[in-house]
Amino acid sequence: MKPITTSTFTFRDIREGGYLYVDKTAIFHSLVQQFKGVFFLSRPRRFGKSLTISTLEEIFNGNKDLFEGLAIYNLPYNWKKYPVIRIDLGSRQADTSEKLEAKLLEAISENAHRFNLKTSGVDSSSHFLSLISQISESQGKVVILIDEYDKPILGNIDNPQVGEILKVLKAFYSVVKTADASIRFAFLTGVSKFSKVSVFSDLNNLTDLTMDSRYAAFLGFTQEELEMSFSEYIELLTKKEGISRQELIAKIRNYYNGYRFSEENVTVYNPVSCGKLFETQKFANYWFETGTPTMLINLMKNRRMDIDEEKKRWVDSEAFSAYEVERLEILPLLFQTGYMTIADTRQIGSLTQYRLDFPNLEVATSFTKVLLSRQTDKPMNEVTSAFGNLLAGFFQNDLGAVFLALQSLFAGINQELHIPLEKYYQSLFVMVFRLLGAEIQTEVKTADGRIDAIVQGADTTYIIEFKLNGTAKEAIDQIRDKNYCLPYKNTGKKIIAVGVEFSREKRNITEWLTEQY
Repeated sequence: MKPITTSTFTFRDIREGGYLYVDKTAIFHSLVQQFKGVFFLSRPRRFGKSLTISTLEEIFNGNKDLFEGLAIYNLPYNWKKYPVIRIDLGSRQADTSEKLEAKLLEAISENAHRFNLKTSGVDSSSHFLSLISQISESQGKVVILIDEYDKPILGNIDNPQVGEILKVLKAFYSVVKTADASIRFAFLTGVSKFSKVSVFSDLNNLTDLTMDSRYAAFLGFTQEELEMSFSEYIELLTKKEGISRQELIAKIRNYYNGYRFSEENVTVYNPVSCGKLFETQKFANYWFETGTPTMLINLMKNRRMDIDEEKKRWVDSEAFSAYEVERLEILPLLFQTGYMTIADTRQIGSLTQYRLDFPNLEVATSFTKVLLSRQTDKPMNEVTSAFGNLLAGFFQNDLGAVFLALQSLFAGINQELHIPLEKYYQSLFVMVFRLLGAEIQTEVKTADGRIDAIVQGADTTYIIEFKLNGTAKEAIDQIRDKNYCLPYKNTGKKIIAVGVEFSREKRNITEWLTEQY
């Protein structure tokens, strides 16, 4: 078996080190065989963007031998060597426009040094243009590769200087348009997709591949690629888990698959999660643990965003390319950063609309745990401890233990966090049951009302009604009087009605009652 690496992002190192490489070079070929172009691709972190830049660099350096055995090796391509300018902004953090100018000049100087050149100009953009012009005059058209184009923006979202930083980047990237006649190929990547009106306003020759169906599987692994490339590792994990190959594949798919980036129903796995799973032979939240979405969680908390309500909403395609630094929209950001993905699409005339959801169990459980920690103002270790008690109680059908754990979780919540509505407590309740891995529906319509929540356990259906400053008995009476249990009586499962009373004064669950049918 070829060894797996999740820490090497250089194509040459992967190939020369004999590491497992999932062959994406046929898609690379479709890009590089074009006479010229300026391309942009947005993908979440740890999805292989830097490896993509590195692979393009080797192709345009004419290093055909590195690709022996891969699809592109036998496809028609002339393997001509081009001068390559490569800029990585991931390691060039700056919190002012002046510092960013210095970092960009540093990047230009490093590239100029490789070509034994000295650039001239009054700022980073003019030095960039000088570099392109000098190289093209002596060596022909250039290739430009820019990785993490948006890092200076994302690192300064809350910085009053972000507007000035944006201006510097806008001027810098506009050079790619100005020098169009000297450029053979340009490729920019990043996590976010700030609109063309801001960062890329002058790049009207830019081809955006982010939601292009032809490149939906450019980064990440498809189901077929996973089963083929990691077949031997799958066999090892099958033995360790003590289940059939088919059962293991289903478990892997549920835990890690589900990222969808276009209208086409093509989903992919995150490469880091897959690599770590097969390398360690253990299921865990690998991708999520490489970074916590603090900024997004804080935005959601400040705007009192209900993630379950947002999952029901249809979003126009323009929402993914029209937001600005000054007016951040949470849902598109959740999509761009990988915490949510396309769950469904629909066409209304010429308008495409999207509905978003968590991509998989890894993201759903991890994101919910962080969100619950912020919403209850509890440290993560307390949330994790309460979750352990909840899990044990739920799977033993011990609702007493479940509600005691819920009370400990809700106890002492900062009063400023409270919204005097049932919806606040209901949203916390839903988050908890999602963490348990239970199937939960909210606001379920019936012939005579709307059920607050339906939770499906392995052998039990729970019909739950919440009352804020009402009584648990009133909640139970409502379930009985409106016959909420009727649709679930022929499922073969036990039905348990649960009435939950929340007290605004005590800011907690004060009583619960159950009734079995």
